[in-house]
Amino acid sequence: MDELDLLKKSWNTTQPEHKKLSVNDIYPMLHKKSSSIVKTLFYVSIAELVFWIILNAIPLFYSDEYKKKLETLYQNDTILTVLTFVSYGIIILFIYLLYKAYKSISVTDSAKKLMESIIKTRRVIKYYVLYNLIMAAVSFSIGLYYAIHNDSNISQNIANLQTTQLVIMYSIFVIVTLLFIGIIWLFYKLIYGLLLKRLNRNYNELKQLED
Repeated sequence: MDELDLLKKSWNTTQPEHKKLSVNDIYPMLHKKSSSIVKTLFYVSIAELVFWIILNAIPLFYSDEYKKKLETLYQNDTILTVLTFVSYGIIILFIYLLYKAYKSISVTDSAKKLMESIIKTRRVIKYYVLYNLIMAAVSFSIGLYYAIHNDSNISQNIANLQTTQLVIMYSIFVIVTLLFIGIIWLFYKLIYGLLLKRLNRNYNELKQLED
């Protein structure tokens, strides 16, 4: 149990005429905790950007033969290039919004303003996670499309499949795509969801203090 929890426990058992002091003690701690959480979210988002940059740079270290194979597979990679730049742009925008949220929470001196900043931060994170899940589904689907239509071996094998086999194959593709999205969702649930839950807890505590 940290100092804030001890104060809250004391606050719940304090006589009404003595609660004002406890509220004044609890608010700065909630403010500090909220600021720390958003700051952590900001650093996590930067780490995520670095991760994707490194991941996209990996093909540069492949052998020339494998690079040619990738070039053949993604011979018309305009869509993937656009999606990559859009993704980077969204991540950078997300980092900027989190930085603004952190600065806003850091300088606020009102419980009401702090609650508004927390609400805005929660909204930004939810939209960002939703966008990434949609983008993951789109990117994975496009990757499968290129693999099926641009790889001569795969295309030839698919051409020889019967209708029932095609249905099974595309069903497997759908399942694999859903599993891929599920893994991405679990990642965001673990990282951002955990921090967001702590931020929600602070919001609820502030709401109780306001009441």
